[in-house]
Amino acid sequence: MRRALVLAAVGEAATGVALLIVPSLVGLLLLGEELTGIAIPVARVTGIALVALGLACVPAGEAGQGLSGMLIYSLLITLYLACLGLGGEWVGSLLWPAAGFHAVLTILLAGAWLKCRPIRKTEVRRH
Repeated sequence: MRRALVLAAVGEAATGVALLIVPSLVGLLLLGEELTGIAIPVARVTGIALVALGLACVPAGEAGQGLSGMLIYSLLITLYLACLGLGGEWVGSLLWPAAGFHAVLTILLAGAWLKCRPIRKTEVRRH
């Protein structure tokens, strides 16, 4: 089961990276048509989600894996939405509120992630 999960995680993360870098080519290879227009940013958002999913699903034996995946997703989607907004080409009425929501969510998730990290022996010196 572990090998299957690793294979799936790597495959999804690789597909996500491809969607981030060359979304039009991925569309051509998977669907037979190049992606254009609004499909490009949608494909990149999907790519970010697949990268986060892949990273969250790589077995590491740590309780905060799902949290790590959501943190990575929220951070990357915040940055990408901000880039879209600053570029000005794809700006809908909910773009900046969505970017702000994800920025706040990233901060909250980062705080939760920091709390659930395992404590290292070098960090415990209060005895």
